[in-house]
Amino acid sequence: MKPISRVVQSTPPSGIRRFFDIVSQMDDVISLGVGEPDFATPWRAREACIYSLERGQTHYTSNYGMLELRQAISAYLRRQEGLEYNPENQILITVGVSEGMDLAMRAILNPGDEVIVPEPSFVAYKPCVSFAGGVPVVIPSYMDTGFTVTPEQVEAAVTDKTKAILISYPCNPTGAVASKDTLQRIVDIACKYDLYIISDEIYDRLTYEGKHVCIPTLTGAYERTILLNGFSKTYAMTGWRIGYAAGLPEIIEAMMKVHQYTMMCAPVMAQVAALEAIRNGESDSNEMIEQYNQRRRVIVKGLNDAGLKCLMPGGAFYAFPSIKETGLSSDEFSERLLFEEKVAVVPGGAFGECGEGHIRCSYATSMDKINLAVERIARFVSRL
Repeated sequence: MKPISRVVQSTPPSGIRRFFDIVSQMDDVISLGVGEPDFATPWRAREACIYSLERGQTHYTSNYGMLELRQAISAYLRRQEGLEYNPENQILITVGVSEGMDLAMRAILNPGDEVIVPEPSFVAYKPCVSFAGGVPVVIPSYMDTGFTVTPEQVEAAVTDKTKAILISYPCNPTGAVASKDTLQRIVDIACKYDLYIISDEIYDRLTYEGKHVCIPTLTGAYERTILLNGFSKTYAMTGWRIGYAAGLPEIIEAMMKVHQYTMMCAPVMAQVAALEAIRNGESDSNEMIEQYNQRRRVIVKGLNDAGLKCLMPGGAFYAFPSIKETGLSSDEFSERLLFEEKVAVVPGGAFGECGEGHIRCSYATSMDKINLAVERIARFVSRL
């Protein structure tokens, strides 16, 4: 039999999933590995979904998604960011931001085109570039720069093959938030070299200090930015798989073409739930965000007290402490911590080579579990 795709063969499996598979076979494990809210989706959204099913609302929607939902997203972006996106042709409902990222890459890339990808970053970014025939060009970030890349790094990575810059702040896995000045200078580089910007802003509402900087609000950014966002983090709707893309009509139409042939549309009952969430879920969202804010302070203090240097994350719901002083690799530390103390974390190397020497700890879990987890981590570190 002929071999499968070389691109797929050369793409390693997710470094996150391996630990989840081990955890699923163990009892009494405290998981700081899962990157999803521990809250249930607000009842109002679940009820809207149930009611839609009772009414038999189980058919296809437009390939672009429900117009009502696109109108609500348009109104939200206008209210929240002062941005104007026509719901008719500038917003596409996707099956989560992950599909949106895949669509964006396939819509703009030709074989061999390069995409600048800052790391540490979400595990799907580089594969999405490769699967679309592109070439990911990695620029690293480190703890001493707050895990944000510099405009100088970005410009140095630009070649005549560069097609786009991928930006994702607040960042998974580090929780880093870039300053408005830094982001504007990166946008200026994109303008200088006529590059697309793909901005994953799924953690926009989980910004704890100051206001989130929405990339297309910056000077020169609107015309070249594909804005990706969704409902997973803000409204605790990870399993519903509802995201959206916003951009110029010609970009959104190109993404819709791929979407219509591969996905058709996002599930209608999930779109109905998302519509209720964005219209009436503000109070539920604010309550969750405040709890995350409290948890981040507790976990960061606990990790530092345990001897693991950890910066205070400005957004998302992850801490990214250094484990370099233990002398263990990220994989070794994570495996031993899991088997010896039954605490699950994700090795930093899963998010790029510059993530090695760190672990990702999600604080999207209860305060009791966080306190017990850092107690176990401290005990483990003390033995080292």
